[in-house]
Amino acid sequence: MSNAQFEIRNSTFVILMSQVFIGIGSNEGDRLEHISRALQALNAVRGIRVVQMATILETEPVGGPPQGPYLNTAAELQTTLTPRELLTALQGIERRLGRTPSPQRWIPRPIDLDILLYDNQIIQEPDLVIPHPRMHERRFVLEPLAQLAPDLAHPTLGRTMAALLVPFQLDEPNHMSQRARIVPAKPHGRPSAEIVGTALEDISVPSTVPLPV
Repeated sequence: MSNAQFEIRNSTFVILMSQVFIGIGSNEGDRLEHISRALQALNAVRGIRVVQMATILETEPVGGPPQGPYLNTAAELQTTLTPRELLTALQGIERRLGRTPSPQRWIPRPIDLDILLYDNQIIQEPDLVIPHPRMHERRFVLEPLAQLAPDLAHPTLGRTMAALLVPFQLDEPNHMSQRARIVPAKPHGRPSAEIVGTALEDISVPSTVPLPV
């Protein structure tokens, strides 16, 4: 069932889309290419529109066996899909990009797509928890979210993304880093990734030093 809601404005039906934020990560293979392809695949799903994507950060893995660093970011979507339909779409994209289902947690993966926030909904199901239960504990989630929506409040904690990030910023100074971004300016409207070099900014993190989590 679609999550689409409708309004009548000037005798015209207008579809109201939900605002969603997802986490995106990769630490296997061509990480930047995997993220780019995931964004393209998302934008191609009927009922999903990719609005914007945050700076990509390179971070050390949390838990699991020894493995390489992640590229992590977050994206804002608009969707008419229900949370369950969106989860199914994300899992389908993960499989197409080479992720194999495994009972083991925190293992290397070509792509990881997580629903972080879906409007202000609170969902507690065995395989679907929104807001993401550990998002407020992880800087690699909060940093891109605070870039996209600093004043957005966490549905259960009541604090904004910017406020949740502050303790992490106090613990770690800024560093020079290599950054990446999604470039939406393509004739077909499908985003692609490119490295844009090094820059010193408030949200920068070192590309060779683990990001505190």
